[in-house]
Parts: sequence; C-alpha cells; structure tokens
Amino acid sequence: MQLSLNIELSNNQSLQKQIFESIRQQILSGQLKANASLPSTRLLSEQLNVSRNTIVLAYDRLIAEDYICSRKTIGTFVNPKLPESSLTIFKTDNNNLVKKNAINSDQIVFKGRVQALNNPNRSKLDIDFWVGRPDPESFPINIWRQLTINKLRSSGANMTEYHNPAGILELRKAIADHLRPARGIDVSHEQVIIVNGSQGAINIASRLLIDKGTQVVTECPCYQGAVYVFENHGACIHPVNVDQNGLKISDLPHTPTSLAYVTPSHQYPMGATLSLSRRIRLLDWAREVGAYILEDDYDSDFRHNGSPLTALAGQDPHGCVIYMGTFSKSIGAGLRIGYMVVPPELIETTKAIKTLMDNGNAWLDQAVLADFINTGAYTKHLRRIRRVYISRRDALIEALHKHFGDVSLSGLEGGMHIIWHLAEHLPIASKLKKIAEDVGIGIYTLESGAAYDFGNRANNRRMIMLGYSSISEDKIHEGIKRIANALKV
Repeated sequence: MQLSLNIELSNNQSLQKQIFESIRQQILSGQLKANASLPSTRLLSEQLNVSRNTIVLAYDRLIAEDYICSRKTIGTFVNPKLPESSLTIFKTDNNNLVKKNAINSDQIVFKGRVQALNNPNRSKLDIDFWVGRPDPESFPINIWRQLTINKLRSSGANMTEYHNPAGILELRKAIADHLRPARGIDVSHEQVIIVNGSQGAINIASRLLIDKGTQVVTECPCYQGAVYVFENHGACIHPVNVDQNGLKISDLPHTPTSLAYVTPSHQYPMGATLSLSRRIRLLDWAREVGAYILEDDYDSDFRHNGSPLTALAGQDPHGCVIYMGTFSKSIGAGLRIGYMVVPPELIETTKAIKTLMDNGNAWLDQAVLADFINTGAYTKHLRRIRRVYISRRDALIEALHKHFGDVSLSGLEGGMHIIWHLAEHLPIASKLKKIAEDVGIGIYTLESGAAYDFGNRANNRRMIMLGYSSISEDKIHEGIKRIANALKV
C-alpha cells in the first residue's frame, strides 16, 4: 500500500520527524485503522524519495511509542492497542481541529430539504407497506445476467469511452419505440434524454425553466422530491388542489407561469386520474400563460382497471409538455435510469445541461436495458408483474375491509399504493403509524411517504399511504391484522 504523507523539504522540521508526525496523525484520526499494514521501509523510501535510514528511524520511534508494531517475517502494522494517553491527545487535538477548520455556514450556498426516500426504521419492521417499491423477487435476474454477459463479451471500447450524455442511441430508440404504442406519444429518439431516474429529470427541468421568483404550479398534495427541487431553484410555488378527478383546473392561476408539475395518470399521492376534459383544459391553459408542463408518468405501467391511458404528452397539440418516465418502478430503483421526452426546441439546451450534470449514464446499464426492451423481455416482464400487483392490491383491499369494515380508499385504479382515509373513530395518521411500528408494521403518513401537502393538516392527520407491490398476499393480511389487533389492546 501507499501512504499519503505531507512531507516538505523546506520545512524546518527534519524529514524523520515529519514522517513520524504524519503517520501518527493518520493513526489517531482513524485514517489508519488498527492492524492496518504499513509499507516496508524500502517501499516508503522509494515513494517519498528519501533515505531508507530516515524511514527506519521514523518507524523505530513509532514502535517505541506503541503506535505501530513489527511482526517478524510478516511486516509492520498499526498497533491494535493504542496507549490511553495517545487517545486522550487525539480527542483534544481533534476537537481543536474541528473548531479551527470548520467552514463558516455562510459560505454554503445550498438551501434545501431532504425528501423521504425510505423508512429509517425499516430494519426493525417485519412487514413494510413502503410506497413505490418493486417486489425484489420480480427483478428479472436470469435474463439480466445473460444480457449483461453478452454485452460485456462484445463491449469493445465501450467500457472505456465517454458516450453521448443524452444516452446511447440504442436505448433512446428502444424507449421511443416503446412509448408510441404504450403511451400514445409520437416521438423521435432525438427527443429522448436518458437521466438518473425521475429525480434527474426534475432537476434538469428546473435548470431549464426556473430562476429566483419564477412561478411554478404544482398539485396539492404532490411529490415531495419535486417541491424541494423547485424551492432550491428559487421558485415561487403555487399549489393547486386535487380532487377525485385530479388537478382542479378552475383553480389554476392566470398569471405568467414557467412550469406546471403534474402526475395526470396516477396523481401522487392521492391516486386520481386526470379526466380527459381537464387534460384538454390544462393544455389550453399552458398555451395561454406560456407554461411548459412537466408530466411525471412515474408508475403508469400499472393500470389495473381499463385500458392504458394516452399520456398527456400524446394529447398535446401545442408542444408544451415535457414528459418524464422511469424504470425505477417497473424494474428497480437500483438501476437509476429514467428518461425525458422534450419538445424539439429544448433538445440542445437539455443535452447541454445533462452534459454539465454528469456526462451521461453508465454504458453497460443502458446497453443491457436496450436489449431487454428490444427482445420483448420488458413487455413480458410488465405483463407478469401487473398480474402480481393486481392480486396484491386486491388482497390489501380485502384485508382492510375484513378488519376495519367499510373503509374509504382512493387510488385503486392503478399504481403501486393506495390511500386509506381514516375514519373518525381511528387514531390520527401519525399516531396510527407509531402504533403499527410498535408491532413491526410500516405504514405511512403523507409526509413520511414522500408526499407534500403544503401545510394541509387535515390531509396529514387522516390519510395513510399503503404500498403493496413488494409484499406477498399472506404478509399483507398479516400486517393489517396486526394493526387491527394492536388497536384493540
């Protein structure tokens, strides 16, 4: 191994003392762990270009003061039993170091909040109704492994070269071909930009269209991760309420608006589908006020009742919709691949932003996904997990009715979660969440389920989010039963 040592020939201290102090500080700070192997005196002298005798003398002093120890024929190692006096010195020095080198908080320009990505208490849960998580057992591991091996065999220079930051051509074409029949969007592959999940698309759209004071319309309640990004870019956010038919178009502002963020296919978190008449009115409104619409189609692959809906982008006669999709819900969030479909006039600017952000996604993941789509495996995968998720949704509805009677539910038509509207005789949502956690069950308020309701206490007090896609039918029944039994105690 090599050591990163701060050695200066012009320093008044001798080289031996500098080497001693540098290694000592790395040991005390934890950079060099107990039993860590140190380079031989010959290798370290070559690395630092100093006399080997200088290294030997520095090591001898470290050994004498019990910082390191030598094991014959094996090597030199950090002493696993540092002297107590050294630990005391470290604590004092470290505290002083933190105070001396602490960055003034005024220098940090980022102002933002962290969204809820998962339950921090997940390890303590027996059954977790977390929202938007695919079933781990549904991941197509066998075909994914084979496609990966095939791509590696023929990768050539692809693993060592930079690629188009907008995404490799094969994947962009595959997505465009998939969207035409699946979502009714007539799109060229040139309009498709590969991103790091839907959050990447939200960040790019914000850099495209939001400046300090820019008016942005969102649904209320809506996805937490979007609101926090818009806030961070300085947007003036105008929330518009939703009802059983989606966004209330009559409440839209008639003032200049740069962006409207919507989830029309399966409103997040309430689950409503935006009606056709409202979709047409929303598109007309966008043209009138000069707004782009950011359509988040996060889980539209899972339509449980009726035929798949045409995306808002597929109904857009004005070219004002920026469409975004993700494979996080249909395949897995670990893949970190999503995509945007942008109007032609935004293609080059969007590519420029993507280049500045990350220079593009990993080639191998994109190439494997392109083959997964092009071979028809993705369509088969979707058909299979749709059947599984419908069965689990039905099991959840059945369990809630069995243990809680005539419950009020919304968001049943599609997606991966439902909303449980709590009856007045039940505890408020935050209290019920705690009761459930105490018996090993994870359920979620709007806030803890990555939704944002702009201070609407009524929503947060009486609504519970229940994801069902990653839990077996037996566990769904067991989880709801435990909650019911806990309320009877």
